[in-house]
Amino acid sequence: MEEQNKVVLHGMWLSPFAKRVELALKVKNIPFNYVEEDLKNKSELLLKYNPVHKKVPVLVHNGNPVCESLVIIEYIDETWKNGPKLLPEDPYKRAQVRFWSKFMQDQLFENSVVILKTEGEAQQKAVKDMYEKLCVLEKGMKEYFPDGKPEVDDNNIGVLDIIFGSAFGAYKAHHEVLGLNMLEADKFPVLNSWLMALVELQVMKEAAPPHEKVVQFLQFLRQSALSSTSAS
Repeated sequence: MEEQNKVVLHGMWLSPFAKRVELALKVKNIPFNYVEEDLKNKSELLLKYNPVHKKVPVLVHNGNPVCESLVIIEYIDETWKNGPKLLPEDPYKRAQVRFWSKFMQDQLFENSVVILKTEGEAQQKAVKDMYEKLCVLEKGMKEYFPDGKPEVDDNNIGVLDIIFGSAFGAYKAHHEVLGLNMLEADKFPVLNSWLMALVELQVMKEAAPPHEKVVQFLQFLRQSALSSTSAS
């Protein structure tokens, strides 16, 4: 990789935010170096490149850091014209993509974390909230996709595919840890068929972390959160 075009991604293997950027780079066929960050012992480089939030992902291009996953993906799409367009050319469709991207990031991710880290009534409330938000997304995607059906392949992946796939790609691990299947086909036919199509894509398979490793990590996070709650 030539120094003037050097691309480095600072991430964490299970972070859906870092996974989005990794997927975007792979979809666009952009060579990059990957740096795995220990978020309990953050590197000096990470703190230097992202002094505001001190979080992954950080994309470093030509020595210049870009932070926040949605910002990074737009930067990638605007900088590298090769490969599939990640955002639509049409301004209205691009606005729709930005709206639903933010909805998924702000609403669904927060809810999934609460579900993982709680039990009893608190978890039941979080599951109910997640169900209501998924109903909103189901309706929105039915209207967004042509004929109400998602059409994706390895040469036609956009921002919404990347965000949705990185958020729910490890659904089998979440089901194993929590015993919950949030995207049942009979309740969410559009979202379910979309996810099933995404997880079969080669680029998604290559980027997916090992199932057992995900299960172990989710179990660790859940037990740590529940132990902390019971001890307080």
